Amino acid sequence: MREIVLDTETTGMDPEDGHKIIEIGCVALENHLPSGKTLQLYINPERKIPPEATAVHGITDDFVKDKPVFSQVFAEFLEFIGDAKLVIHNAEFDMKFINAELSQVGHQPIPWTHVIDTLGMARKKFPGSPANLDALCRRFDIDNTERTYHGALLDSELLAEVYLELLGGRQRGLTFANDKKGGEEEGESGQVVKRTFREPREHKADAEELAAHKDMVDKLDDALWAKEKKAH
Repeated sequence: MREIVLDTETTGMDPEDGHKIIEIGCVALENHLPSGKTLQLYINPERKIPPEATAVHGITDDFVKDKPVFSQVFAEFLEFIGDAKLVIHNAEFDMKFINAELSQVGHQPIPWTHVIDTLGMARKKFPGSPANLDALCRRFDIDNTERTYHGALLDSELLAEVYLELLGGRQRGLTFANDKKGGEEEGESGQVVKRTFREPREHKADAEELAAHKDMVDKLDDALWAKEKKAH
């Protein structure tokens, strides 16, 4: 199973106001483990980056002026993500930008069925608690000291760790997978491991055990076993 943990940095809050993507960061997971494959794209937005946006991610007009525009990199981006599910924190924000950019180059949008929103997962698992990326890193004891600025690739790497913790942590494969068929268990790397189980054996009580049970019941007041016997 392949998933892509994804983040973007932008010039502002809304593509309808003319704001654009200036960085895309992706981390590929395979069977809920990092594959070591990443993608980082810096993009020339062909517009000025407001100072308040630069204060968040540290990306300047001078830095992106020689970078490719979205139409030159979107094919590389789509090839990398393939048909994998996209794991995104506050997915509504990033997806509206990605789909707006894809629309402008004549490509169909990525459907919501391909998206996993870790913000929703965190709010469901920890209702009433802070659910931003920094708060979740603190909760799961994930080192985010390098996060002096928001950066798409760095945030994707941190989110990949958070996502695995939200799923149950690195040891989740040690638990039985209830949705598997009998005799199957999900291993530590996410693969299905075949297990062979013995057929259940009967354990009938012998005459001595039945007599001891009857003697115990006879000594009880208003015994449940006696009621059940009468009912039958």
